Formats: sequence, C-alpha cells, structure tokens
Amino acid sequence: MTRQMHLGLFLLGTGSHVAGWRHPGAVASFQDIGAIREIARTAERGRFDMIFMGDNLYADPKAHPSYTLRLEPLTMLAALAGATERIGLGATASTTYSDPFTVARAFASLDHISGGRAAWNAVTTANPASAANFGTVHPEHARRYERAGEFLEVVRGLWDGWADDAVVADRESGLYIDPAKVRALDHAGPFFRVKGPLNIGRSPQGHPVVLQAGGSEAGLDLAARTADVVFSVVQDLDEAKAAYAALKGRLPAHGRPPDAVSVLPGVMPVVGRTTREAFDTLAVLQGFVSDDNALALLSDRLGRDMAAYDLDGPVPEIAPSDSYHAFARVMLAKARRERMTLRDLYNLTAAARGHWVLCGSAETVADTLQHWFEAGAADGFNIMPPFFHAGFTAFVDLVVPILQARGLFRRDYAGTTLRDHLGLARPARA
Repeated sequence: MTRQMHLGLFLLGTGSHVAGWRHPGAVASFQDIGAIREIARTAERGRFDMIFMGDNLYADPKAHPSYTLRLEPLTMLAALAGATERIGLGATASTTYSDPFTVARAFASLDHISGGRAAWNAVTTANPASAANFGTVHPEHARRYERAGEFLEVVRGLWDGWADDAVVADRESGLYIDPAKVRALDHAGPFFRVKGPLNIGRSPQGHPVVLQAGGSEAGLDLAARTADVVFSVVQDLDEAKAAYAALKGRLPAHGRPPDAVSVLPGVMPVVGRTTREAFDTLAVLQGFVSDDNALALLSDRLGRDMAAYDLDGPVPEIAPSDSYHAFARVMLAKARRERMTLRDLYNLTAAARGHWVLCGSAETVADTLQHWFEAGAADGFNIMPPFFHAGFTAFVDLVVPILQARGLFRRDYAGTTLRDHLGLARPARA
C-alpha cells in the first residue's frame, strides 16, 4: 500500500490561537460539551486518526484560556466516545502527578467504553507551578524522566495482568473468572510499589496507544523505548527532517523497527479559499493579541520572565530552563536564523504557542503538508485549528479532499480501533 498520512486533531475549545475565541462566531468555551461534540464529529467526518487533548494542572488567568478553564480530559473523552464511532480519543495524564494504577485503570476503561480507541499521552509535566496543587516540590528534569520510565513499565504490566479469555462467565459451573489467567504484578521499584492486578479486564487494544511529546534527550530516549506516536515541535523543514531521522534512528537499539512510531509535528493551518483570505484571517487574529497575553505565553514557553527585555530588540541569549526543552530550542533557533526581534518571537508564540503556523490557500496548505510528508519530515500532522468551528471546517472541507484525491489520506476508516488507523499491531500479552 502507498504510505498515507496520519492526522490528529489537537483539541482546544477556544482554538490554538490565544485569541481565537474572539474571532466572530468562534466557540468561546472549553466547557461547552455540545460544541465539543460537534468538533469531534467534524474530525470524524474528516476521517482523522484521533482527537488529542493536552492538559494543564494549574490555572493562570493570563495563560491560554483553554489551559486555564476546561473540562477534565478523560471525563470529556468518555462523553465523546458515545458521540463518535471510529475516531481515536487521546488525553494527557502526568507521570509526575498521577499514580500508575489509576492511570492504567482509567485508560483501560476508556478503551472498553470506546471499543478500542483510547490513547494516553504520557507527559512528565514541564511547568513547576503544578507542584503547588499537589503539596510537593517540582522534581528536576532528569528525575521526572526516571520516574516516567518506571511509570510506563508499571502501567504496561498492569494492562497485561489479565489474559484476553480470563473472564469465563460459565453459568453452569459458576466460574466467572479463571484465576489461572489473572496475575499480580508485584512491582517494587525506586518510585512505585504496585501489587496489581487491575480490577478491569484486558482492553480491546491490549494496550491503549501511547503518545509522547518530549523533545529533550531524555524525552526522545523514552519515546524511542515506549511511544507509538510522537508529537513534535517544528519550524523549519531541514531541522524537522533531521529530528525525524534521529528519532527513527534510535528505535533499533530498543528492538523496534522505524515504522513502530509515527511522528506528527504540530501545525496551525490558517486556510482560505485564496491566499489573501487566509492572511486576512490571520491578521484579524493577531490584531486581538495584547502584549500581556503574548509575553505571558512566551515566558511560559521559555521558562523565563521575558517582561524585562526590549520588545523591539534582538532576542536575548538565555540559558536553558528546566521546562519545555523542545519548544525553547526550536523557537530560539528560528529567532536566530531569521534575526527576529523579541516582538516577532512573541507574536509567533501567540499565534500557535510556539508551533508551526501554515497560512495560505487550501492548495498551498496541501502542497506544503505533502512536501514535508514526502521529504521525510513527518508521518502526518497534529492539526491545531486557530479557532472553532470555521477555522477547523476550512481544513476538513478544503484541504482534506485534496489530500484524499492525491492518495495521501484515507477516504474511509479501514478498521475500528485506533491501532487499526495507525497501522499498529495489537500487542501480545507479555
């Protein structure tokens, strides 16, 4: 079969643009389940592989509105499972501020509820502000990734605690569960002691799909060992190709073939029927951005308070922080490459929180995505609409048909599970 793109929808109810909710007619809430159901159905109509929801564990009124005020992701996705039929459902759960038993049980439950469409985005939680909500101190970067590695090991062990045929439910004999086909985990490690098994049977996918987005050395190593899908941060084609090849090159050391992991860069497409229409839409959105909004987002992404610097001066040399390694590296590289001012950089951050902005006609957007896909920079894309609904329906109604006509994207789902969509085998019970 001809290689085809994978498409995920990065779902932020108020749009990925920090001021997307201000666009005329846009959805202005991430608590409106009716609007969210409509978005999910549009993504499924567009035959997207999955919907993906990031998460945040603290509230800052100056931050992006969808990270400050939102429904809890797993609860929301359980509701969306009943409103959709085929599209995958992915959500973030922190390996730093959660426990493995709860996460394993929750995502196995979502997999059962959805008929095999669940995905877990395993993150270490970059922002230290989260720690105050859990009565603790934010661990340093290396420690977070050590914990994450063990966390994933425990979760996968718990998912394998039940054989597929452990539930007998024999009315004549009275045997409901075959005890020989259920096993404890008995894990004891540096971070966790977990007896197991889960009190839920093996899920339809065997293991829900594992997503990751870490861009540091530790994050990339964890992804190469454990991820099925990696969300990447990109701004430049050559850098994206190099990063793609480097990640794929790590897989054989872990006994995995290169196609075991799909790499999906984040992209905010601003689509118009003409190029002029697209740039007019982007100009309207950028006109809503205040200095306070943009600087708050930029400071968050760089892990430094940037308010003291001259907005119209060059981007200053700053030391790496302990958070958002990939975002800071990619954004600062772009700023230096293009000789940006700090104002240029914070406008870029406001537009898509540091992700790639692709603005143009439907043909231009399709051409660019095809070029990146065929050039070895991506296996598909995590689509980050600037606002809903029109900012997303423009992509589904104008760009997706072009990709389908070129044989680059499915016209219909070939299977029922997210693993089917991604071309991933169901893992055998370890």
